[in-house]
Amino acid sequence: MQLAFTEDELAFRDELRAFFRSAIPADIRRRNRHMHELSKADYVTTQRILNDAGLAVPNWPIEWGGRDWSDVQRHLWHHEMQLASVPEPLTFNTNMIGPVLAEFGSPELKERFLPATANLDIWWCQGFSEPDAGSDLASLRTVAVRDGDEYVVNGQKTWTTAAQSADWMFCLVRTDPTAPKKQAGISMLLFPMDTPGVTVRPIELIDGGFEVNEVFLENVRVPATHLVGQENHGWTYAKFLLGNERTGIAAVGQTKVRLELAKEYAAQTALGDGTLLDDAAFAARIADLDNELLALEQVQLRVAASSSAGAANPVSSILKLRGTELQQAVTELFVDIAGPAAVARVGETEDWARRSTAAYLNYRKTSIYGGSNEVQRTIIASTILGL
Repeated sequence: MQLAFTEDELAFRDELRAFFRSAIPADIRRRNRHMHELSKADYVTTQRILNDAGLAVPNWPIEWGGRDWSDVQRHLWHHEMQLASVPEPLTFNTNMIGPVLAEFGSPELKERFLPATANLDIWWCQGFSEPDAGSDLASLRTVAVRDGDEYVVNGQKTWTTAAQSADWMFCLVRTDPTAPKKQAGISMLLFPMDTPGVTVRPIELIDGGFEVNEVFLENVRVPATHLVGQENHGWTYAKFLLGNERTGIAAVGQTKVRLELAKEYAAQTALGDGTLLDDAAFAARIADLDNELLALEQVQLRVAASSSAGAANPVSSILKLRGTELQQAVTELFVDIAGPAAVARVGETEDWARRSTAAYLNYRKTSIYGGSNEVQRTIIASTILGL
């Protein structure tokens, strides 16, 4: 298979590269490159610039802002965005609820929500997981009872990422507790986070951050017009959504940027008469990661070049598995470069060194979300290796 880019693809890449480095504020890209926490305003600013240029939702239907691109062009868009350290369009909007509404939403829901979703005028969060329904999502117990022109929702969601920033939630609820299969009685509702009865409580994570939340729903009244698609068909929409969520998790471009950053820090770290980057064992470790990333990038290109009509490619499980392992390996590298400074809280220690342990701990999540790596190994064994 020919994996070299055509002249047109190279020109397309160069155009994106120039845009990302000139149109997106340098300060936002710098802070993102150095893994600083970005504000809601940073994400909104970036996504609106991208949306104005037609670069926020290229995977959507053309009538709602999508682009008639090849899979290789979509790969280049995502890869070059990461290489430029541009904050990616909010995944809850662009890869989750947006495609669901475009595919299954009523004309009224599409008109009301899709333009605002693409422009990040609405910040969405995902109300799926519950205390007793995570991996077995179909066991969810949040209930929605029809009352005239409204649904009354009661239950609890957990691990709700960025609920503290969200304006609206797309939420899975049980509308038919008597359905013969538990997947058959689930619906998807949309409601604002300031609806009476919605309570958000932060969950402190092991890295000290508050990225996720518990969300309590007590007699939350939702207009029936905010039902996505048909009642009791929510499981179909959830599967469609999760398929979109799992694209791009490998983040090869982002990991390449962070590996280069690790090299910079290592070159500033004294060791004997030279620097850590001069150490043979450390240099070999860097070289191994460089080679692993190069190999994974080739796999990513192969998947992009061989995609057919949006059909799922089981090789994407390799991307997810190895991509997240390499993300974790690079965050571990930062901790090792920082040494004792990685556990410092105050003093003269460099800011990146103090933050390295938090980043290392936070990135343990990447091998879990989007389909755990254990599940990906099973998929690889059965669909690729035929075991």
